[in-house]
Amino acid sequence: MSLAQQFAAYSQWRLAIIAATERFRQWLIEQDLSDAQAELRLSRLEARIREDKLNVAFVAEFSRGKSELINSIFFAAYGNRVLPSSAGRTTMCPTELLYVTGKPPAIDLLSIQTRGGNTSVSEYKQNPDAWQRILLDVHSARAMQDALRQVSEVIRVPAEEADKLGFTVDATQIGAFHAGEDGLVEIPRWRHAIINFPHPLLEQGLVILDTPGLNAIGTEPELTLSLLPNAHAVLFILAADTGVTQSDLLVWREHIASNHGKRGRLVVLNKIDGLWDDLKSEAEIEAEIAHQTETCANILGISAAQIFPVSAQKGLVAKVNQDAELLGKSRLPELEAALSGELIPAKHDIVRDDTQGEFGEIHRHIQELLEVRRANLKEQIAELSDLRGKNRGVVEYMMGKIKVEKDEFDTGLQHYYAVRSVFSTLTNKLFAHLGVKPLRQLTEKTRQTMLDATFSRQISRAIRAFFQEVKANLKQSSEEIKEIRIMMDAVYKRLHVEHGLKLAKPVDFSLAIYGKEIHRLETWCDTHLNTAIQFMTHEKKNIAHKFFEEIAMQSQKIFARANWDVESWLKIIMGPVETQVREHQLHLKRRLDSIERIHEAADTLEERINELGAMKDDLQQQIKSLDAIAGAMQTLMGRSGNKGQKTEDRRQKTEKTGRTA
Repeated sequence: MSLAQQFAAYSQWRLAIIAATERFRQWLIEQDLSDAQAELRLSRLEARIREDKLNVAFVAEFSRGKSELINSIFFAAYGNRVLPSSAGRTTMCPTELLYVTGKPPAIDLLSIQTRGGNTSVSEYKQNPDAWQRILLDVHSARAMQDALRQVSEVIRVPAEEADKLGFTVDATQIGAFHAGEDGLVEIPRWRHAIINFPHPLLEQGLVILDTPGLNAIGTEPELTLSLLPNAHAVLFILAADTGVTQSDLLVWREHIASNHGKRGRLVVLNKIDGLWDDLKSEAEIEAEIAHQTETCANILGISAAQIFPVSAQKGLVAKVNQDAELLGKSRLPELEAALSGELIPAKHDIVRDDTQGEFGEIHRHIQELLEVRRANLKEQIAELSDLRGKNRGVVEYMMGKIKVEKDEFDTGLQHYYAVRSVFSTLTNKLFAHLGVKPLRQLTEKTRQTMLDATFSRQISRAIRAFFQEVKANLKQSSEEIKEIRIMMDAVYKRLHVEHGLKLAKPVDFSLAIYGKEIHRLETWCDTHLNTAIQFMTHEKKNIAHKFFEEIAMQSQKIFARANWDVESWLKIIMGPVETQVREHQLHLKRRLDSIERIHEAADTLEERINELGAMKDDLQQQIKSLDAIAGAMQTLMGRSGNKGQKTEDRRQKTEKTGRTA
């Protein structure tokens, strides 16, 4: 099964999850079990799954065949090249290929001049007027290729302007930009490109990130701090004829190796057709490819099994011409199998865990509610059954007993209301440390300190102080989360002991993942920005600009995600308490109402018992229906289409093939 087929199967599975979630939501409404919290959580879950993307990034120096590899893997069925592929540079700016329903096929281009301000690419994505749009004629491959060549355009600017825009001008450094004899520096014309293309894979949620070479990859902060680290798969492409060059090694160490522990980081040794030689035997050619693979692996510090030798150009030709023999010789299917083996299961796990988390919590909440109702009905039926044959005095005694129980519960609610007040106070304290607004205030204070600084060490201290305060806020927030957790645990236990309410243990929550992300930003800052070389070669305003564009913006995104997750957690731990308290109040009211009606002879005892029995039967049917829904969802969670064979098996097969050769 090809990568395209695997992805199509995954997309169908994802649609089945959305349909099952919608059926669950409709069932809750029909059974009068839905509330604002459940409705909001299910709506958000559906939206997340519907908007789910599969991000694949391609990273390489120029002339490694990166665009051709993208064409051969994803766009061969188009019958021609979608991305322009030729000698020299074909991608000068980060380029995203995706499809947004309702938007015309077009390429949106963001001017490189926007790097002169403090606005990030993600913020510009919210402002369509900032982009230059070129419509695509999807019915003409040539017209489309001409339009897409825009991503390779460059402009020549003075060295001062290049430096202002973040392009280091230094003739002694690899990867730096160089001034020509006329004193001008050649830089990309565009900062970012977004191609909206109605291709089946893109329509199903695939997003392809095509990156520029070393000369441009390190200049865009969101590429190095967000897009690449968060990609579900990263393909690092080398050329078989050159092996690992010094610039290749810099790209690998700076932007790929730091994330080597993540799934989906693959190395591709492209252009192996350059090693094909009619004067050599197949065994000699295979040995030469294996030797080059081993050499590259040693330089990169990885296993040879992690490198996939291919010929993207021959693979594309083979697919277009339906030449199975040439396709096999290109080794492209082996790479696609490895990519799908890493990519699809990883995304399946993410969607499955997200769905099980949200659906599981709502299911548990509804299940507890129905079980409480069943227990209450059982108690009420038993209570009324015991009144059979009893005189009026016994009925009055029972009515008085229930009134006392109800009064005791109402009195106990005063403690619950006090707890809610404390909960609100603790929540406000938590968001005072974790909120995005306090972080923005810290950012502005740090910005002013850096701009007012006279010496580089003052800027360095301001950066360190920023991270110290951010980490202190996270630590304090973690302590407040722990305090809320302990308090709610006590509330759960008290309600159970004093009033018999059945509440599961409060859900745990941790900010550890966000602390790790902040640590990653600090490490990047210490190696790329807060260094003596940077202070010596850049003006302080440029360093300040780079810090706020790269570090502060990413920190705010991290805190925004943390806020979202904390808000959801607070609703999860308080929601069951509110529901159970409300349900117990209604139960006591119903019990008292039943006894009073019998006491006043408004209903006969047997009529009321029969009525409660019918309600119990309906409730039992609801519980069975809920169990069936949960079972169907659990079955669906274990299926994602054909997830494919594990990549480790393929790597072992590759190693065996290499040894045989």
